Amino acid sequence: MNFVDIIIKKRDGKKLTKKEIAFFVNGVTDGSLPDYQISSLLMAILLNGMDAEETAHLTMEMAHSGDMFDLSSVEGFKVDKHSTGGVADTTTLILAPLVASVGVPVVKMSGRGLGFSGGTIDKLESIPGFRVDVTEEEALRFGRKSGIVLMSQTDDLTPADKKLYALRDVTGTVDSIPLIAASIMSKKIAAGADGIVLDVKCGSGAFMKDLESAEKLATTMADMGRHVGRKVTAVISGMDQPLGMYIGNSLEVMEAMEVLKGNVGGDLLEVSLILGANMLLLAGRVETEEEGKALLLEQIKNGKGLAKFRELLVQQGGNVHVIDNYDLLPLSPAKLEVKAEKDGYITHMDTARIGRASQETGAGRMFKGQPLDFGAGIVMKKRAGDAIATGETFAIVYSESEEKCRSAADILKKAITIEEKQAAKQPPLIWKIIRQED
Repeated sequence: MNFVDIIIKKRDGKKLTKKEIAFFVNGVTDGSLPDYQISSLLMAILLNGMDAEETAHLTMEMAHSGDMFDLSSVEGFKVDKHSTGGVADTTTLILAPLVASVGVPVVKMSGRGLGFSGGTIDKLESIPGFRVDVTEEEALRFGRKSGIVLMSQTDDLTPADKKLYALRDVTGTVDSIPLIAASIMSKKIAAGADGIVLDVKCGSGAFMKDLESAEKLATTMADMGRHVGRKVTAVISGMDQPLGMYIGNSLEVMEAMEVLKGNVGGDLLEVSLILGANMLLLAGRVETEEEGKALLLEQIKNGKGLAKFRELLVQQGGNVHVIDNYDLLPLSPAKLEVKAEKDGYITHMDTARIGRASQETGAGRMFKGQPLDFGAGIVMKKRAGDAIATGETFAIVYSESEEKCRSAADILKKAITIEEKQAAKQPPLIWKIIRQED
């Protein structure tokens, strides 16, 4: 098969066959295709797109490019969840123990943060002793015993995706819905879950800035689930302000535990409940979303969700005493209160810029592999729509130095819009839920 012919075919807007896509992915995986030819096809896909069948073929070839995680020895319907990335998005640490506490197994591989999007693995590693580098054998043993595993992606999972993403990142081809969908879904399928709930973020702090593009990505991935025989639900949720009030690694762990203790409500709890309820729906554990939310809320009230989180910590070496003593979690020494410079209402938050401020503290990465300050970050004291007075604190910044705190504070001030009149309404928290039967 001549790869140049495949490039020309997609350049001319024609549909690729399963064999042609397999040839492409195999060439990426074994190194037989040069980067310049791979990049040419990626650009052709960006410009001309792929239909649902092509995208499904690409996804499955990428999923099978390395090891497939076989969860069949873990009893029950296994569910997974993936977020396209946001600020203060701590839902995994909340919903995973809640869902597992009602008997639905969650064996989840997660990633590290890059840019302003926080990574679940980084948050877990901020807990003293917590081990994310779990082997497949250990994960299966943990899954059978506790029904919950939160681990980093193994090196042999979807190697084609790793190579393709690295090239997309430097060739201007990241912004392609078929390529985004295939990247996400190949990892989720290779990870072995029976059902997947996707949290597609939409807004100023999301990759998808508007509902149209978010809905297109969500629909593509839900359709893909149908093609590959997996149950998939996509929730389009808002990211026009940080989801939680705590931004940073150990800070977000603290907030997650406060939610599990029943001490914190608001948007973070609501999105966690909606995502978790849809995981239960896929597993057939409940019949309606409202029933699922009520069941998960009961697991907060009776303490079983927190008990499952404690079990997770014991299982993977984390210091369980952090649950009752947050002083055992890292917190950076320098602290600065960021105050409003006029009276009014917070009408808008530039969430990506708030995320950029958290990067400045040391809580997020500017480049892959950059070490993090686990104790750095931002505690927000106000949300969009709130009234605020001159001199009132709207955020507290933590970092290793006063200089970094001041730099982050300068960015934060530019991220918050204060006006005399309150905005007519704030963007919705949940835009739409797309299920395979819809």
